[in-house]
Amino acid sequence: QVQLVESGGGLVQAGGSLRLSCAASGSIFSINAMGWYRQAPGKQRELVARITSGGSTVSADSVKGRFTISRDNAKNTVFPQMNSLKPEDTAVYYCNAAGILTIGGLYDSWGQGTQVTVSS
Repeated sequence: QVQLVESGGGLVQAGGSLRLSCAASGSIFSINAMGWYRQAPGKQRELVARITSGGSTVSADSVKGRFTISRDNAKNTVFPQMNSLKPEDTAVYYCNAAGILTIGGLYDSWGQGTQVTVSS
């Protein structure tokens, strides 16, 4: 009922930048929060950064000072800007959105994931 379409992943050299985007669509009454998580091979999925409808953000200690996240509420889109990338940032990045459906009830939806690879 809620679909997330991600874009912007790819291969970049260490020290470079990437800007991801995620657009939510479907039976959305409201989006309480949108964010990005990542999962490296052999590791658990972890939070990268998250932003609420009010603009409050939270990010992992490992990306503070390097990654920022912004949101276009009118377009239901979230944009993480990733700077000073390191090889340890290599992972599949997943978009997440949580909120209320137009028909009532809650949703907690995930995108299909986009690969980010940082070469040393």
